[in-house]
Amino acid sequence: MLFAFISKLNGLLATAGSWLRCPFLLIVRVYWGWQFMQTGWGKLHRLGQVAGYFDSLGIPAPKLNAGMASCTELGCGTLLALGLLSRFASPALVCVMCVAYATAEKDSLHAIFSDTDKFTSATPFLFAAVIVFVFGPGRIALDSLLFREKKG
Repeated sequence: MLFAFISKLNGLLATAGSWLRCPFLLIVRVYWGWQFMQTGWGKLHRLGQVAGYFDSLGIPAPKLNAGMASCTELGCGTLLALGLLSRFASPALVCVMCVAYATAEKDSLHAIFSDTDKFTSATPFLFAAVIVFVFGPGRIALDSLLFREKKG
């Protein structure tokens, strides 16, 4: 009897979770897409400073990489927010964030197991891009008008 109750409750929670999937993905995409857009736009307007910072981190070709990172954040952030070509935009953003981790957030990266709070405080951008890549943009996205994803 207890198992039947738990099974029924699990089914109800699974149904509620599936109802929340689409609005959750919409919120993640729009919020973090907007954040990427703002970050990229800000970097583009301070490209000299960003290139200097990249140079101080030892990133090769700092002007080129600053421009590419800025354009990727702005362009792919816009695509992410719109839910357009999301599965193309999110890996590009993941790459930018991984480079940021390996260069500007070395301490956070090294603290992945020793100080998880330090690690997780620097990762929301990365996690948002991974979530969209893994789960897709959701039904409220331009991608859903362009592509039909196979279930499974």
